[in-house]
Amino acid sequence: MPQAESIYPDRERISLGVPGLDDILNGGLPSGHLYLIEGDPGTGKTTIALQFLLEGQRIGEKGLHVTLSESNAELLAVAESHGWSLGDLSIYEMTPEESSLNPEEQYTVFHPSEVELADTLTAVLKHVEAINPKRIVFDSLAELRMLSRDPLRYRRQVLALKRYFSGRDCTVLLLDDSGTDGRDMQLRSIAHGVIILQSLDRDYGVKRRRLEVRKLRGSRYREGFHDFNMYTGGIAVIPRLVASEHKPGFQPHVISSGLAELDQLIGGGIDAGTSTLIMGPAGCGKSSVAIRYALAAARRGDAATIFAFDESIASIKHRAAGLGMDLEPYIQSGHIHLQQIDPAELSPGEFVAAVQNAVEKLDAAVLVIDSINGLLASMPDDRFLALQLHELLTYLSQQGVATILTIAQHGLLGSNMDSPIDVSYLADAVVLCRYFEYKGELRKAISVMKKRSGTHERSIRELIMENNEMRVGGTLSEFEGVLTGIPRFTGVHSDLVKGEDDLSAS
Repeated sequence: MPQAESIYPDRERISLGVPGLDDILNGGLPSGHLYLIEGDPGTGKTTIALQFLLEGQRIGEKGLHVTLSESNAELLAVAESHGWSLGDLSIYEMTPEESSLNPEEQYTVFHPSEVELADTLTAVLKHVEAINPKRIVFDSLAELRMLSRDPLRYRRQVLALKRYFSGRDCTVLLLDDSGTDGRDMQLRSIAHGVIILQSLDRDYGVKRRRLEVRKLRGSRYREGFHDFNMYTGGIAVIPRLVASEHKPGFQPHVISSGLAELDQLIGGGIDAGTSTLIMGPAGCGKSSVAIRYALAAARRGDAATIFAFDESIASIKHRAAGLGMDLEPYIQSGHIHLQQIDPAELSPGEFVAAVQNAVEKLDAAVLVIDSINGLLASMPDDRFLALQLHELLTYLSQQGVATILTIAQHGLLGSNMDSPIDVSYLADAVVLCRYFEYKGELRKAISVMKKRSGTHERSIRELIMENNEMRVGGTLSEFEGVLTGIPRFTGVHSDLVKGEDDLSAS
């Protein structure tokens, strides 16, 4: 169901200066309102606030940072850590003076809220009237909450601030720590918009940081969680991929592997705009088949991108060269882009952004994800991997990219192979690789389980990787039970023909 248009069509939108966040907010925040940015300590609230003020300074708008919990020196240290110069930005520090720590300076007759809260707000508003800023940040509301003593008074003070700034054409950001009590829900109801920052711990690797726009009154925005990164230079948000926002536009064509037997098995080749899943146990040739399609695309002058979760780049190049597939010339020419992915250091949102970059900037015609097991390791909850893959594959399909995914199954022999997650229903074609035993040797078989875009062979062929080449043998028509791992010969001859490598030659 389409979302409603903004009920504030004439309200100017202002940028927060945070890459990706304006896209989520459909162009930025409507100006002249009060907004809440909520998150646990260390999630980047102050960093976003400084980017908001510096963006205003860049376009000639005065800004004011009211710091209630940090000193001026601490705020400057945060800016310096990002390589920023605050320049003419006004900083109003409301931390207590050293003299207030003396016992004789402590209040004995009046509660601190009766004196300090009024003094604090009066001093802040006088400073606002003196410089007349267009952008203001209050960092943080935890101090005002404690000074207010009770929730009712705290709510009234925030409402008073909202009414005061609504008549000054000033955009206000309130920073607050996350909480679960009713006071926080009341504050969310007062604010015109709410942005929630989260930091999710993982058992291994870096934290996953994400944000959600919880509300933005009268305006469209992109719902859901969006990953973001903190780096030297600020915060960058990675908007969640929405496939429907990317319109299709490509000419259907068939992509060949350069191996006639392999293309024949798959029904002529892989169709552009489709996804192919190659399943099988470790070492059965899944990655080599995928690389073969990437190399064939590069030889035709197209671009191909390989995302490697499980192997190093050096290992991939060495293994491919051992099968007669020298990737180095095409990597040097830019026709093959080989990128190693560390799931412990990369969030799912970052990976999706890397895929989009490969399609939109590198113009990849063939894209290989090797493997889904590595992508699963980067997900904090595997329940959402299928949903994310569905959105990603839909986007790649609309862009005309031939996507090849591999997934390693548990076990070596037999038909009862177990996958860590079932994503076979998402792929347009499924290729099955298996080991099987014959005369004391482990052999490899390859077959196609399904192909939505056309017909394919129903036969099982031998996959041969030796003598500096990879090739696909003939149909194993004289064997039964190949997929069980222990086939039974049903042909005329009980032994292989002398000098023949292919079982199909029996």
